[in-house]
Amino acid sequence: MLMDSHLKHFRKADPVIADLIKRFGPYEPKQRRGRFQVLTSSIISQQISTSAARSIRKRLVDRLKPGVITAPKLAALSVDELRELGISRQKGEYLLDLAEHVNDGRVSLRRMSNMDDDQVIEQLTQVRGIGVWTAQMFLMSSLDRRDVFPFDDLGIRNAIKSLYDLDDMPTKAQGKEISDPWRPYRTVACWYCWRSLDG
Repeated sequence: MLMDSHLKHFRKADPVIADLIKRFGPYEPKQRRGRFQVLTSSIISQQISTSAARSIRKRLVDRLKPGVITAPKLAALSVDELRELGISRQKGEYLLDLAEHVNDGRVSLRRMSNMDDDQVIEQLTQVRGIGVWTAQMFLMSSLDRRDVFPFDDLGIRNAIKSLYDLDDMPTKAQGKEISDPWRPYRTVACWYCWRSLDG
């Protein structure tokens, strides 16, 4: 059983995470389907509320019906048409840059299952509006990679500060020192760190 293997690993590697496993139960991440749709949603969601992002994404889906959002469909729109849907000019440019990268093969979403994490991050961060953190979230949620550590995630840093009784937010060196024993399940440990913030 997966929970048993995680618990066995963390009992030796990090009792703090082992306690969270016993508290919250099995690792059950929400896997997000549709790689292109996940990336468009990530761009749309930047710096706005969840409800606003949901509304804008629905308008985009409705505009591109029938079917789902695809790179060719998105590329057929202009920045001004995207602005009519409530998408800022900057995000509209990011979305079209993503569509262009996918359409011309510079970003190969189909082949990413066969790439290592660094290769995926390198490809995705070619796109304007996609940084390392967004690429790491994609690895965790769309490719089910189990050994990703997004140190720049504020939730992870807050959880580490609380769980390990730090006086201040962890430095990168502290984050590395704490997370290295989590390998090869750093994603799993991060999931439990996020859960710990829910109480």
